[in-house]
Order: sequence, then structure tokens, then C-alpha cells
Amino acid sequence: LTARAANRASREFLRRALGREPTLRERFRLLFHFASTVHDRVFFHLRRFDLFEIELHGEDLFDERGAILMGAHLGSFEAIRAAARGERPVAMAMYEENARKVQSALAAVAPEMQKDIVPLGRVDSMLRLQERLESGAFVGVLADRTLGDEPVLDLAVLGAPAPFPTGPMRMAAALRTRVLFMTGLYRGGNRYEVRFEPLADFGSLEGVARDERARLVNEAVARYAQCLERHCRMAPDNFFNFYPFWR
Repeated sequence: LTARAANRASREFLRRALGREPTLRERFRLLFHFASTVHDRVFFHLRRFDLFEIELHGEDLFDERGAILMGAHLGSFEAIRAAARGERPVAMAMYEENARKVQSALAAVAPEMQKDIVPLGRVDSMLRLQERLESGAFVGVLADRTLGDEPVLDLAVLGAPAPFPTGPMRMAAALRTRVLFMTGLYRGGNRYEVRFEPLADFGSLEGVARDERARLVNEAVARYAQCLERHCRMAPDNFFNFYPFWR
């Protein structure tokens, strides 16, 4: 409540998503939902899935193949674990320095869950991801925030251009895997709405020219941005990206 930069960023987002100035109640609701999802992560890590009501959309997209689940700072990724109910392995690919405080706290609660984190930026990162995907696992990655001087696409979201990193989608193309948009929207109380939508299938990129591969990657990033915008309008109280998203 006292973080000025985060409040400015969330207020700008709500203004764009709602098409008007947000009320104090709406601004507080966004912060409260963020706090609630962080609180619930403890129970998801402890596999107390019985405590939650999960509404699932897009489950028909899944078969025995693995997939990259491309999410955003929208809702809760941990709700995906509840949707899988332990029947399918779910891993998270992330840079270890991100959210270090939260991750260390969760590791203290459920240390065995750390095996489901695939660290990026290491020599063997791609190999470890490939092994997970070939075993039929889902691998989640958040793709709505740049991590530095990586290539980006400026795409219109909620009426203004925002930079979207191409790295996560290029990684999926290099792994020759399919990509699904995913989000676990918090709906209050103990209720979550988990949604999946197809973004791309890079399984047939063998022999494709570099320019054509780049075009397919950029088109997939654009579809990702469109999915993100639609879900932001659907659940504006779930966008937990508390930094200046637009340039």
C-alpha cells in the first residue's frame, strides 16, 4: 500500500484496462488479490489442492506430449499445479535471481518443490528443458517482462505499445515444442479459473529457413500479446506486473 512506484504502475494499468480512472476500491482490490495469490502459493506448494475450487478451460488441448505454458504476471501460475492435481509434472523455468525472497520462503515451506524449478541462463538449461518436455511435462515461463538488453517486439496492448521479449518464444522454437498461453485467474475466496489457449506449435521447424522461423516466432509473440490483452480486460484485478509496463 505504501509502494509509490508500484501504485503508479498499477493505477496506469487499471486506467487503460477499465477505460476510466479506477476507484480506490478497485486499486485496493488489485493489491489484495495479489496478496491473496502469494498467500495461496504456500498451500499449492504443500499440495493442499483440496482447499481450492478450480474451474478449468482448455483441457482438451492436452495429450501425452509436453508443452511450454507461456504465462504472464497475471493471476497465479501455482494454480496450474492444482489443475494438474499431481497427474502431470509441472515445472517452472525462471532466472534464479528473480523473486529470490519469495522463492526462498517457499523453499523453507516445501523444499521438495525446488526440483520443479528449471534455472535459466546456465550451460545445461536447454538440455534440462528438453528432458522435461520429452517426458511429457508442462514447463511454465513468464513472458511479459524483459530481463535487460534482449530483443523485443513493440506491440499494442490496451491502446499503447509495450515491449515484449522474443526470447521465451525463440526458446520454444529452438526446443521444437508447442506453446500454450496459460493463466490461473484468482476469482476471490478459494476460487481460481485456469485457462489455456494455443499459441504455436514449433514441432515441424526442421529445415525451415531462418527468416521464416523468425516470422513464425514474431507471429506467436503477437498472439501472446493479444491473449494477454484479452485476459487483462477479463480480469483487471489480476495483473500483478507492478512496474511501468508501457514505455
